Amino acid sequence: MKMHHTLTENRIMDAAQEDDNTGFCVACGADAYSVEPDARKYECEECGERAVYGAEELVLSITG
Repeated sequence: MKMHHTLTENRIMDAAQEDDNTGFCVACGADAYSVEPDARKYECEECGERAVYGAEELVLSITG
């Protein structure tokens, strides 16, 4: 999966450890709130793309 350049491994891991339902848009790099940990392809409120993933889901993609 191609991710926005601002989505570093540290940023994703920190969000997953916070366990506060944070996610990220892989298209624009925006934070997304109140998303399920396993969220995939939710609509981004910033750019409108269906590219929001839960932080835990992104951890699986970078470590998997």
